[in-house]
Amino acid sequence: MDKRLLEILVCPANKTALIFDETKQELIAVSSGLAYPVRDGIPILLVDEARKLSLEESESYRKKQTV
Repeated sequence: MDKRLLEILVCPANKTALIFDETKQELIAVSSGLAYPVRDGIPILLVDEARKLSLEESESYRKKQTV
């Protein structure tokens, strides 16, 4: 994912920054608890297409943000 693109993309649900998880090919919105898929390099920023993060995943990403 292009860093410049990631800098301007936000969660459509609450307009917060996203974290790119390269291994899962997802854009993570920690504050809304959603993971948006990236398919063939294209972010799918539709709330209906996002999956809910588990509590463990949310906590893990929160810790990564503070490091």
